[in-house]
Amino acid sequence: MKRYLSICFAFLLASMSFTGEAFAQTSPDAVVKNAVEGTVKAMKADPQARGGDMAKITQLVETRFLPATDFQRTTRIAVGKAWATATPEQQKQLYDQFQTLLVRTYAASLAQLRDQDVTFRFDAPNVDANAKDTVVESHVISTGGDNPVRYRLQKTPQGWKIYDIDMMGAWLIQVYQQQFVGQLQKGGVDGLIKFLSEHNARSAG
Repeated sequence: MKRYLSICFAFLLASMSFTGEAFAQTSPDAVVKNAVEGTVKAMKADPQARGGDMAKITQLVETRFLPATDFQRTTRIAVGKAWATATPEQQKQLYDQFQTLLVRTYAASLAQLRDQDVTFRFDAPNVDANAKDTVVESHVISTGGDNPVRYRLQKTPQGWKIYDIDMMGAWLIQVYQQQFVGQLQKGGVDGLIKFLSEHNARSAG
């Protein structure tokens, strides 16, 4: 009986430990920390990325950072009411083009850190058990000082996902909402798709 109780107790402790680790891995700040530090570490370890190859840096953002995001939600919010009137094909084009823009924008920001000694700090938000939305504030500490970067996340069935970033004192969704309104007024959904496609074509060159 004592041996049975000992085994049960050991199993309970192991279960509690696993639960704690699982929570730590899926908490909002852990999601951001893993995505950001993983991408920067990969960038610094790759000779091409460290040398400033934007195609390589962008590829690393796509493989390391993108899985932690929900840029489809980002696109829906930025496009606004026009999203509901767009056809499924138009929605796909909007999402694909806007995600490309967001990935390249973030890659360009990270590229500035490739040859710097940089450390990160991620502040854990006070998240209620029933919370569906939160903001994680991070600090990029380098020779240039302490630069805050905030990430907004939503809780999804797949865990916490990043859908907005404040890199220079303005949330990306707000910045692009203002641009998109003008494009939608001028050319509708097709006009916005054309605007995004042309922008991405220029930035690729």
